[in-house]
Amino acid sequence: MKVSTVGQMRAMDRAAMEKYGIPGELLMENAGHAAFSVLSCMVLVDGNLFVVVCGLGNNGGDGFVVARKIVSHGGRAVVFIIGDPKKISGAGALHLNLLRRLPVDIRLTDDLGALESILAGCTLVVDALLGTGLSREVTGLHRQVIEVLNRSGKPVLSIDIPSGVSGDTGNIQGCAVRADHTVTFGLPKIGNLLYPGFEMCGTLHVSHISFPVDLYRSHELLIAINDPPPLPPRPTTGHKGTFGQALFIAGAAGYLGAPCFAALSFLKAGGGYSRLAAPAGITPFIAMKGSEIVFLPQQETADGSIALANFDCLADTAAGQDMVILGPGLSLNGESQKLARRLAATIEKPLLIDGDGLTALCADLGILRQRQASTVLTPHTGEMSRLTGLAVDDIENDRIGILQQTCRDLNCHIVLKGAHTLIGFPDGRVFINLSGNSGMASAGSGDVLTGAIAAAFCLGLPFPEAICKGVFLHGLAGDLAAEAFGKDGMTAQDLLDHLPLALRLDREGLPADLAKRYAGPRLVI
Repeated sequence: MKVSTVGQMRAMDRAAMEKYGIPGELLMENAGHAAFSVLSCMVLVDGNLFVVVCGLGNNGGDGFVVARKIVSHGGRAVVFIIGDPKKISGAGALHLNLLRRLPVDIRLTDDLGALESILAGCTLVVDALLGTGLSREVTGLHRQVIEVLNRSGKPVLSIDIPSGVSGDTGNIQGCAVRADHTVTFGLPKIGNLLYPGFEMCGTLHVSHISFPVDLYRSHELLIAINDPPPLPPRPTTGHKGTFGQALFIAGAAGYLGAPCFAALSFLKAGGGYSRLAAPAGITPFIAMKGSEIVFLPQQETADGSIALANFDCLADTAAGQDMVILGPGLSLNGESQKLARRLAATIEKPLLIDGDGLTALCADLGILRQRQASTVLTPHTGEMSRLTGLAVDDIENDRIGILQQTCRDLNCHIVLKGAHTLIGFPDGRVFINLSGNSGMASAGSGDVLTGAIAAAFCLGLPFPEAICKGVFLHGLAGDLAAEAFGKDGMTAQDLLDHLPLALRLDREGLPADLAKRYAGPRLVI
């Protein structure tokens, strides 16, 4: 499913009205009807009391339609309009006038005591206060109303996005409604799917509100939910070479886990032949855990990292591989960092750069821009800050926009790790991954990801699709581990152990609950 920015959704609204002749009043009617459809599945309408809190924009207009539907199905509605109703115009004004003809208690008041009193006796609250275009902190009366709604303990249905959440970032603008269900229109907005906004939405639904299909499936919409294609069938007569060869250049004294998890995860995710070039001094210790790995012991620096003298041998070995992974646990030793830059500039195979390899390349980003072979970077937000020169807060305030800009600038694919990991392509496409959980936020998790991506590529998917598949499978393994053990105390080893099951379920069919979650918003027909 595609995902839109607030500006793109406004453009779709205009196109629906101007190009296709769909009146704004009808779009609002459809939006309100979709929201009411979800409401009627949440609770019994007939005979019950509902509070509908409306702002002055189109979001409030949708709320007026919901209130009218409640009354027409035997329910009672009290509508609180926050602000001067004389400022309501267009489709919202039409639907307010229709509502005024019905036995609905419409209150034009800032009496919070009255709101609290009525909330105490209602069945459900409809949040139609603020829409997706919110760009400043919520203050004053609006903030007080949101706080009252959250204190009420009543089930909440939010319209388009919980009031107080930015539609373009998912950030909370001071405070926000915590909804049980949210119905968004046309397409989900970025703020519906990125944290913390995603968490505030509760169960997310979407209605296309009669938009023509070419609007919400347009190729100009570059953001989508990650839904990678199936892995190719595994040949019955395949041998280890059939399923790919990957070279991992990783590890240093004190960093034994990163190279081990990276190289083993390639095998656990279906890859055939995993070579690990690590310092000779740590190789025997890694071999005790990962005996399936083929080891290429490397000359060491004085402090136990990979020496620059290994360059020619590593470059020659890389030439015979299907993919190369550079950086997990490599250390910040100056000689090893120089080696990483020289290798990145020389290797003509698909290359994944992670961890300390990213730090090395930050010293000369021109190497990435000049690479001809495909490249994927896998930074967390702090590493993304070093790649871009931007503060972490600036990145968090525009994760998708900065990701798109950086992918284009560096001519790289980038996996920006975090809650709902983002996958960016040089052509501007971004995929939002819905698998995974907070239990994966532990040391070594990113190293497991590197092997999963490499394996998906070596199993036969094209490079961009392999990145998406690897990210998805990594998150799926995390969700399976959380189901088995709980999120507290999960380790990279748990992810590693669940990768084979993740692959089997991905090939044969996911459990219904996970399939539903990964599909994204539920479509309201």
